[in-house]
Amino acid sequence: MRLTLVFGFLTLALPAMAQAPLVSTFTLENGLQGVVIEDHRAPVVTHMLWYRVGAADEPPGKSGIAHFFEHLMFKATTTRPDADFSAVVESNGGDDNAFTSQDYTAYYQRVAADRLGLMMEMEADRMRNLVLSPDDLETERAVVLEERALRTESEPGALMSEARSAALFQNHPYGIPVIGWRHEIEALDHASLLAFYQRYYAPNNAVLVVAGDVTPAEVEALARQYYGPLQPSADLPPRARPQEPPHLAAQRVMFEDPRVARPYFVRIYLAPNRTSATQEQAAALSLLADLLGGSGIASELGRSLQLEQEIAVSTGAWYSSTSLDPDEFGLFVVPRQGTTLEDAEAAMDQVLARFANEGVDPVQLSRVKAARLANEIYGMDDQLQLAQRYGAALATGLTLDDIAVWPEVLGAVTAEDVMQAAAQVLQMRNSVTAYLRAPAPEVSQ
Repeated sequence: MRLTLVFGFLTLALPAMAQAPLVSTFTLENGLQGVVIEDHRAPVVTHMLWYRVGAADEPPGKSGIAHFFEHLMFKATTTRPDADFSAVVESNGGDDNAFTSQDYTAYYQRVAADRLGLMMEMEADRMRNLVLSPDDLETERAVVLEERALRTESEPGALMSEARSAALFQNHPYGIPVIGWRHEIEALDHASLLAFYQRYYAPNNAVLVVAGDVTPAEVEALARQYYGPLQPSADLPPRARPQEPPHLAAQRVMFEDPRVARPYFVRIYLAPNRTSATQEQAAALSLLADLLGGSGIASELGRSLQLEQEIAVSTGAWYSSTSLDPDEFGLFVVPRQGTTLEDAEAAMDQVLARFANEGVDPVQLSRVKAARLANEIYGMDDQLQLAQRYGAALATGLTLDDIAVWPEVLGAVTAEDVMQAAAQVLQMRNSVTAYLRAPAPEVSQ
């Protein structure tokens, strides 16, 4: 049995097993929000705990704290002095990890379904009982600084990315890197870390997402047993960040580094985020990104710059929708050898101008809609991806209803919706254009 989606000219057959998941929710008295996504195809469970705190919630001058805890949370607790969290998960046949964004910090384990209680017991333990020793602080500081050195400071593209974000976000903390600035990481002290942990690592600041071979009653009972006794935080501040003023002038960033082998440029625009009230606009922006550059050489930029003009080896576009505050819409072009960044940028602007003048090709809109909806549906077959979809949305202010109707909202987007979104967002005054290239060779006298 198969499902068939029809959009205009294109028919896409999809497996029937990719039906909408069975989702239920509960809330404990201490404020913990729980979500259960049933998936009984295999005796496996994904247990994820999402904290509504990320890099953009850090105190001024203390960048890197949220990411720091991604490391510290695997250290000893008062009940587990051996700091054996990952070893226990592995010994039970599972795997675990963590990640940090501007808006949340998440921890997860994938294990056999009969090990869910153990995962909850350990996760609840480190929510409130972490031992922040000075030795662990210094050990993990060195690890984080090495991570920054390897992933950012040794990569010109990563450094350029930091520079362009700092230029786009003139007032909002999204302009500060998630890993933090080196000089602030070096200065983080024990008192600041302890205060951050005690305030934000609490049940009333967390979303529990459990996906897999479980029942809602089973998950709620385990959650009440292990998370229920934990005390909530009494001093959670509202998530009110400094917002962006109106942007009045386009900005440019020129990042030159002798390590650059392949020059390219990126343009980012300040763009509205997806909220319960703006799902239609977010869907239109998502499809706009696909139309312009999200689908390789089939997109506007790829077809024109890579195939027809043959002046680029790669193009792309993206839209950062799942965020608590307005984020970015981006485009990039990697020119062919012999094409300057300036010429490639001019050619990209011609494509954007033509798109604004001619509007959306209905055939292309049908194609990207079908591809988006296919990704949404196939994503339901990936337990971890499904849990991440729900956790990220709930941690950034969306609701279960918003998640459930998202495919329907995508399917209802019209060409007019896309063009209206493009006209609002693709304004040069809201943009930063960043060049990455090697310095010009010095001319000997």
